[in-house]
Amino acid sequence: MIFRKRPRQPDTRTPPLIGLLLFAISIVLLVVTGPLGFLYGIFHSTFKKGFRGLGEYLLQVAISIDQLGNVLMQHLLNVLWVRRGGYPFGNRDETISNALGRNKRNGTLTAFGRAIDALLDRIDPNHSLNSIDYYIEPSSQVIEAVSWVHLEDGRILCSRSVGKRLYYIPGGKRLPDESEVQALQREIREELGVGLVGPSIEPLGVFEAQADGQPPGIQVRLSCYTGRYTGTLHPSAEIEELVWLSYPDRDLLAPVDQLVFDFLQKKGGLQ
Repeated sequence: MIFRKRPRQPDTRTPPLIGLLLFAISIVLLVVTGPLGFLYGIFHSTFKKGFRGLGEYLLQVAISIDQLGNVLMQHLLNVLWVRRGGYPFGNRDETISNALGRNKRNGTLTAFGRAIDALLDRIDPNHSLNSIDYYIEPSSQVIEAVSWVHLEDGRILCSRSVGKRLYYIPGGKRLPDESEVQALQREIREELGVGLVGPSIEPLGVFEAQADGQPPGIQVRLSCYTGRYTGTLHPSAEIEELVWLSYPDRDLLAPVDQLVFDFLQKKGGLQ
C-alpha cells in the first residue's frame, strides 16, 4: 500500500498505450515471478513465525487479491450489486467487502448484493460493515491520527502540549474501536473542552510525514477534518497553550502539520 505525502486527489491521466504496456508487464511479473515469490513467502513466514506467520502472510495475500478483484470486476459488480446512485466498486485501495459495506450502510445494494452480503455475514458476522475502514493496512511504521482544522480570519487554531516545543493542529490517535470521527470528537473534547457538531464534520485531506519525536522512518498519517463546535475553547488535559497561527509561523509546527499549512495556503484559506 502506498501512503501519499499529499492529500488524496484524482489520479493523473495516463496515455492508453502506457496503460497497455504496464498491464502487459504486470501480467508477465505475475505469471513468471508470482508463483516463485508466493512459495518463498510461505516458507519464509512459516520459518520466521510458525503457523501464526503463515496465517498473517496468507491474510495479506487475500486482501491484495480482494483489492485486485474490486478493480478487475468493478463494472460487473456495479451492475449486479449496486443500485443507481450507490457507492461504486473500483477503488484500487479498497476491497470488495469495503465497497459492499458502504453500500449496505447507505441502503444502495440490489437484491443480489444483499444476498451476497447475507452469505458473508453467515461466515463472518457484520463482515462488510466491519471492512469499511479496513482497506488501508495497519502498519507499525505508520501512526494513524486525526486532527481538527479550524480557520478564523486566515489563521488556524493550534495547540502545544506540556513540555513540547512544537505546535500541533489539535487532534490525536484513534483507538482500535473508534471511527475517525469518533476519535476526533473525543480528542477535541478532551484537549479543547468543546464539542464538534457531528453533521458539520467534513474530511479535508490526508497527509503523511516523518513523525515528530520518533525514530527515522516512522511516519504519521494525519486525517484532517473541518467542522463547527459548541462551547468555549480552553486548553485541557495535556494541552498547555492554544494559539492562532498563520502561514509565516509554519516552522513552529510538526512536519505533518507543515504539509497541512502548505495545502491550506495554496487553497487561499491561510494567510
